[in-house]
Amino acid sequence: MDSTREALRRLVVGTLMPGFVGTTVAPWVTREYAAGLAAVCLYGANVAGPEQLSSLCAELRSVAPDLLVSVDEEGGDVTRLHYPTGSNQPGNAVLGRLDDTALTRESAAAIGRELTAYGINLDLAPVVDVNSAPDNPVIGVRSFGEDAALVSRHGVAAVEGLQAQGVAACAKHFPGHGDTVTDSHLALPRVDAPAEVLEVRELEPFRAAVAAGVACVMTSHVVVTAIDPERPSTFSPTMLGDVLRGRLGFDGVIVSDALDMAGASAETGIPEAAVRALQAGCDLLCTGSETTEDDYLAIVDAVVAAVESGRLDRTRLADAAARVERLRRTFAPGAVVAAAASKEVLWSEDTVAQAFSVSDAARAWQAVDAPPVIVQVASEPNLAVGRVAWGPEAAGLTTDADDVRAGAKVAVAGRSLEPGHPAWVVADRLRAEGHSVIVVECGWPRGEGDVVTYGGSVVAARALGRLLGVRAR
Repeated sequence: MDSTREALRRLVVGTLMPGFVGTTVAPWVTREYAAGLAAVCLYGANVAGPEQLSSLCAELRSVAPDLLVSVDEEGGDVTRLHYPTGSNQPGNAVLGRLDDTALTRESAAAIGRELTAYGINLDLAPVVDVNSAPDNPVIGVRSFGEDAALVSRHGVAAVEGLQAQGVAACAKHFPGHGDTVTDSHLALPRVDAPAEVLEVRELEPFRAAVAAGVACVMTSHVVVTAIDPERPSTFSPTMLGDVLRGRLGFDGVIVSDALDMAGASAETGIPEAAVRALQAGCDLLCTGSETTEDDYLAIVDAVVAAVESGRLDRTRLADAAARVERLRRTFAPGAVVAAAASKEVLWSEDTVAQAFSVSDAARAWQAVDAPPVIVQVASEPNLAVGRVAWGPEAAGLTTDADDVRAGAKVAVAGRSLEPGHPAWVVADRLRAEGHSVIVVECGWPRGEGDVVTYGGSVVAARALGRLLGVRAR
């Protein structure tokens, strides 16, 4: 490779943040770091436990000392550090319901301390989407709430908590994924709200995060018709240049949401999506959780070819790489510890339970003189959450439906309890067997549920157990 093309390739890989397969460092990551790779992203499939994660991060730092290492550690339902066991933080919806910004700041700071202990220096959080669509299939309890002012103040607290620990925060998913009923992992959502609503609802939390000095903003693969009716935000120069850079004054790193999502690349493929994202103004490209070496090289080749053909301006590419390099230097990692499982934040179960919604029927159930049990019903997660441990089962609080003894009162727990969810069938069966039964929604309320916990974290589950009088076995 001649020096000119080598320099171009170095710029290209300086804008990429691939995932990789496995629980040890993929050999190609080491090679590409030497060639200028900017970042990698760790996912749940890369994590088997705290000791293994420490080893993985130590290995990464030994071969790539100033690499940006990122995760989606939102706390609550979306966790990567605690993927096998469930999050040790309550999650955004619970924090928003409590509405104490000091608690939100401390939750984020605790996450930041844990990340820095592992040598992870970019957290793809907080979510600052306003969850204005109750049946939103992908945001829900990842949001602080449905009010823009509340989301703004808690988003700022989360940014401050993370960045005070030396971890770059990333407000997402610009300009807002909360008013959608389509999951962008699976299809291309649209937001059809008028411009005046977008201004005071979707944009306000991002405006606040920018004013608070957030290091990064992540795009959404969502078409916002009042601003750009043709292109998803990730590929919209209007959205990223005119709105985010211009009107909001953001000067940090624009990170694409994962380009392997259907909303980004179902029609074009990931390499073409990478070119389009850079053209639009993205600086750091999240390529997806299972990026192979062949996938990665195809992306590199496509972006190099786009510059050589004149489709992608080299100055735009150089600007993106320079922004990422500044981010790497600003949030340079410290030392990696041998084991970084943090137990420093002991959430009061009574405090967390204050966020719950508890119906009169649930209060009456509490008064029934019978031994309480919890039955958890399997609930399909969205792709952002993944197969993380969740709910009362993760906290050791459950009994199998077939093992419920005569005379017991039963709380049937599930999440996303829409009509047709199997939890309703289980509840009806147990009532028919003579049990006093309530139903617990461990997610965002869909209009039903005698108790709503606003999240499935282990922290929320333990608070639920205390509320219902069920102890871990």
